[in-house]
Amino acid sequence: MKPTGTDPRILSLAAEVAKSPEQNVPVILLKLKEIINSTPLGSSELKKVKQDIYCYDLIQYCLLVLSQDCSRIQGGWTTISQLTQILSHCCVGLEPGEDGEEFYKELLPSAAENFLVLGRRLQTCFINAAKGEEKDKLLHFFQIVTDSLFWLLGGHIQLIQNVLQSDHFLHLLQTDNVQIGATVMSLLQNILQINSGDLLKIEGKTLHSILDEILFKLLSTPSPVIRSIATKLLLVLAESHQEILILLRLSACYKGLTSLLNKQETMTEFSRELRQLVDLLTPKIHQEVEEQKLHKAACLIQAYWKGFQTRKRLKKLPSAVIALQRSFRSKRTKTLLELNRQKEEEELRLRLQLQKQRAMRLSRESRLSMLEIVHPGQVEKYNREMEEKSALIIQKHWRGYRERKNFRQQKPSLTEYKAAVILQRAVLKFLAKCRKKNNLFTSWHGLQELSDARRVELKQQVDDYVRRHPGSQMSDVASRELHAQTQERLQHYFMGRAIEERAQQHREALMAQISTNIEQLMKAPSLKEAEGKEPEHFLSRSRPVAAKAKQAHLTTLKHIQAPWWKKLEELGDEIDVPKDELSIELGTLFIGGTKPP
Repeated sequence: MKPTGTDPRILSLAAEVAKSPEQNVPVILLKLKEIINSTPLGSSELKKVKQDIYCYDLIQYCLLVLSQDCSRIQGGWTTISQLTQILSHCCVGLEPGEDGEEFYKELLPSAAENFLVLGRRLQTCFINAAKGEEKDKLLHFFQIVTDSLFWLLGGHIQLIQNVLQSDHFLHLLQTDNVQIGATVMSLLQNILQINSGDLLKIEGKTLHSILDEILFKLLSTPSPVIRSIATKLLLVLAESHQEILILLRLSACYKGLTSLLNKQETMTEFSRELRQLVDLLTPKIHQEVEEQKLHKAACLIQAYWKGFQTRKRLKKLPSAVIALQRSFRSKRTKTLLELNRQKEEEELRLRLQLQKQRAMRLSRESRLSMLEIVHPGQVEKYNREMEEKSALIIQKHWRGYRERKNFRQQKPSLTEYKAAVILQRAVLKFLAKCRKKNNLFTSWHGLQELSDARRVELKQQVDDYVRRHPGSQMSDVASRELHAQTQERLQHYFMGRAIEERAQQHREALMAQISTNIEQLMKAPSLKEAEGKEPEHFLSRSRPVAAKAKQAHLTTLKHIQAPWWKKLEELGDEIDVPKDELSIELGTLFIGGTKPP
């Protein structure tokens, strides 16, 4: 349901997006940035604006644009980077209301996945770019996309697990480019600062891949920035999560990690964090023995649990096979039904096509037979009449389609207008009741008494006004003449008004009579269905009209009963049928003559 009190800018923008072609939609959506920036941060007005943007599907339009190819979008990567900022700002702080499940389970994961896909595309374009200026622009757009992703994850931390498990994020992390790698490592560091616990919730294979990539960048990358970020990441993970620390110490994959870390350069900016990491990975001997015992115990528990799970799965294997067979048969049945339906649709389409061809052939044959009957001198006239009829039919269908389309477009605005009128009427009625209630309970305080000084002041003002505006002097004779003229004009006005009222009443009576006759004619049965004296009710009271209708009726009957060869123009002299009588309208033919004496 659309919210009430929507910002008119959002309404106009949504209407413009709906009416504009697809290639202009991305540029139109950029106007959302001005609307969001013009609203104060953290205010309830901003929340209302975001809710309106979501309710009018503008966020979904942004997602659709981001999923398109960059070369087809006007403005290229500049437009896409700005749309990512708009999408992240609209999603953070948004309260979807009734559509919360769709928003959190479908829209937000799709937005995060689109950001990662855009990052991979920018990474590919950056690597393939030849000019340094172009590379700087692409790097700037890549940073905007990563910042938008981080802003989205900061507002919805439940998406962090989805991002860490994504293959696109792992590909971004495995890049060999220094600048892209530094940006992605900074993004990972910021994500883990928000909630590092989600790293343990992902699959073990993905966790190993992320740790391997961080260690590879620490040990093999010459860039000190990336090495510093990788060191800080490993130190935070080892200090925050005991499971990762045990994995780095005891796993066979990371055997010899401590010796490799000791060989790193000590005179660097991150030497202190590197030393802390080495100290964490080289515990005392008794701690290592204890951890080995705990590891063996965990392996034993896992072995028992995996054996139990395997035995349980084997017991359920027959039912699983039956379910698999049922699913396969159901799918095969659906496939056969779909093939039969497509075959029936194809047969129906061919049958309809044959019917159309047969109808067209019959139409052409009937037209040729009519041309054979019609005299050669009348062929051109006949063709012209057929063209006019065809044009009228096409115009009728086109106008009907156009009016229905306009009505569908105007229906929402008409509904809103009616709703506004109802609300205004209710508010005005409520205010009138309130005023009436207040007037009823308002006590009468009386008039304020005038003091002597006030009376003297008012008398002085009256005397001054009379002195400044003296009255005109008129004799008694002039007054009587003016009175007589006034009475005469007043009498003339009242007489004219009475005549006009009688004429108006006569016109209204005639209009009522005409309306009654039209209603009777519309509800009248056909001549075949008429029974008894029903046709007598429609006899005209005007003798000239009745005589004309009767003459036209007899002329038409005479023309209809004549043979066809007498209707041709070259034999028209034998039949005296005036053209005016043949073109008489249906209403004139329907009204019969007066009842004969």
